[in-house]
Amino acid sequence: MSVVVGYIPTPEGRAALQRAIEESRLRKMKLVVVNSQESGKPISGQEKGRYELELKEMEKGVADAGVEYEVRTMARGTLPSEDLTAVAEETQAELIVIGMRRRSPVGKLFLGSNAQEVLLSANCAVLSVKAAK
Repeated sequence: MSVVVGYIPTPEGRAALQRAIEESRLRKMKLVVVNSQESGKPISGQEKGRYELELKEMEKGVADAGVEYEVRTMARGTLPSEDLTAVAEETQAELIVIGMRRRSPVGKLFLGSNAQEVLLSANCAVLSVKAAK
């Protein structure tokens, strides 16, 4: 059993990660951090270096939190929602944690497509977390 979190280095991703760490501690379960990247998307050397540094800092923070964890960086050409639900099934997740962007009143009618797909496809509970203002 595990807690799975979708992570990208954004305020929403960091908020989701922090909550997932708390849930992992509370549930006494392994934390699986899924960093899903779009393959084939062009990225400059500087952007790649910054992204890799942010991922290393994230992993150090999780290690310092003292929970059992693993990080899976995925660039398979699939959608992040597909990666999250596949990992959740594989690890028999009890919970998936995702970060959400703040939206306008009209935008609240529609979730992001990845968030919506996770909510519809997951075989476990899904916790949506907003970043602090």
